[in-house]
Amino acid sequence: MDRGRDWGDNCHGLPGEVMMLIALTRPVSPSIVRCELTHLERQPIDLDLARAQHTEYEACLARLGCKVQRLPVALDLPDSVFVEDIAIVLDEIAVITRPGAASRRPEIPAVAGALEAYRRLLHIEAPGTLDGGDVLRIGRVLYVGLSGRSNTAGVEQLRCLVEPFGYRVEGIMVSGCLHLKSAVTQVAEGTLLLNPEWVSPKRFGEMKIIAVDPTEPHAANALLLDRIAILSAAYPATQKWLERKNIPFVVVDVSELAKAEGAVTCCSLICEVE
Repeated sequence: MDRGRDWGDNCHGLPGEVMMLIALTRPVSPSIVRCELTHLERQPIDLDLARAQHTEYEACLARLGCKVQRLPVALDLPDSVFVEDIAIVLDEIAVITRPGAASRRPEIPAVAGALEAYRRLLHIEAPGTLDGGDVLRIGRVLYVGLSGRSNTAGVEQLRCLVEPFGYRVEGIMVSGCLHLKSAVTQVAEGTLLLNPEWVSPKRFGEMKIIAVDPTEPHAANALLLDRIAILSAAYPATQKWLERKNIPFVVVDVSELAKAEGAVTCCSLICEVE
């Protein structure tokens, strides 16, 4: 959470009851300075600060009812802290992805090994590519970004894998950002936080749309746990829009991870367990 502020200071609105959830995370790799970058210029990353921010992120997950399960650190996998990209966790199954950046595919075995305790695993295969950050689930619909990391073959494979379980897959063009969930995420029942410069709000039907503040194009990424959204502390103007709509949220500082094109959804895989 924000330094110098306690839990109560960071919560805006009334928290809802949170189900028992497992949050799979992975420590920040010392090689994160060699991370993949697509839309950002490379900046120095303070490794100690990045680790401290990630630890506080995990603490926030725990406060919101998650049991945090840490995977082993991957010394030579720079982007391995961003576990979301390696799997899509649904109620019935988990789909192990095939990341668009080849350097990230060695991350798969550890994540798959942890998930197989909770879900039956299905897999995206070549020539498909798919990053979990491109998959936004709303109910039984999976919106999938066609980005620089996820291709049409990956989307079609995902459709074939999940349709037998009652899910519908909708491909959506994304431009200007790394993943679909860089551009849009759910922040409340029936409500999306969205950057209209990167993805069209018309693709989401009757969902209510809260646009990010124009001065904060990267503010659309949020992790919704039950009825509380986790947001990056870096976007106070957008947070004021959420306050006006009475959207409950908490904030965490992920500024060092953001230098590696990471955000709050990227750093965990949430798995509901009985």
